[in-house]
Amino acid sequence: MKKFINSVDTILAEGLDGFAAAHADIVTLGEERKFVRRRVPNLQKVALVSGGGSGHEPLHAGFVGTGMLDAACPGQVFTSPTPDQIVEAANAVGGEPGVLFIVKNYAGDRMNFEMAAEIFEGQAASVITNDDVAVDRSTYSEGRRGVAGTLVVEKIVGAAAEKGMDLRLCAQLATDVNVRTGSIGVALTSCTVPAAGTPTFSLGEDEMEMGVGIHGEPGRRRVKLTDADHIADQLVSAIMSDGDGRASGQALLFVNGFGGTPALELYLMYHAARRILQKRGVVISRSLVGSYVTSLDMAGCSITLTMLDDRLTELWDEPVHTAALRW
Repeated sequence: MKKFINSVDTILAEGLDGFAAAHADIVTLGEERKFVRRRVPNLQKVALVSGGGSGHEPLHAGFVGTGMLDAACPGQVFTSPTPDQIVEAANAVGGEPGVLFIVKNYAGDRMNFEMAAEIFEGQAASVITNDDVAVDRSTYSEGRRGVAGTLVVEKIVGAAAEKGMDLRLCAQLATDVNVRTGSIGVALTSCTVPAAGTPTFSLGEDEMEMGVGIHGEPGRRRVKLTDADHIADQLVSAIMSDGDGRASGQALLFVNGFGGTPALELYLMYHAARRILQKRGVVISRSLVGSYVTSLDMAGCSITLTMLDDRLTELWDEPVHTAALRW
């Protein structure tokens, strides 16, 4: 294992210290590094709090700032944050308008955020993201996983909260965006968790994992490696056949890298997916390409499609100022 680390035991603490120092104009760390929050909290709006295991950077801490999250709770690598982390984050950024918890659909995340919501004494609501079309309850006990589409929820609802939308409507909006969003990923290599020191799974030189999760979990099947156009077609077809109304109209196309894929290849995949979608009657009116929801050093990517209307497009275009997204 070759990684830039001093110790497996200190990788998260040192990474968080570096992140907070590099973006000190935007964020600060909570006590004992339990959470990352906006440097200047806005207690007059609904606060958005999310989090999850580390190793997916810039998710979630990279999306703390104006127009997106108010706080993010980083767990250990691929491990949910604890309820006390989440409660302390909510107490630090939540005012009278309340707190909306945005939770990816993984067992640990759901359990710990549910416990935190019960403990938290302020007004709160929770939304579960489950945009991964690769799995259902027959293959994954918790149902569909929350993956790259979580970013889309955080961006659009973050804009709405910034504009003064109340807690009930923010929760409804988050649910609507989640329903409109489908994602699926493909891996060319495994990731290597520092504490394990070896790859999570093995792939042959001519194999790829279709429908992989952001922790390296298997998805639909292991298949032979093929060219980018055919890979994009398989990913797009899975999303379009999902049955949630993604048939035609305007959409956001988000091509996300898993941490080990060059930007050149991500843009190539975007080009392939865009051409396929346009032939199917989908107008790509908004785009995002980059490694935003990663899986440590995994080579691969995911495609996320969110069907838009005028209201969602306007919210997507609202200014945002975070470490990972600035426009």
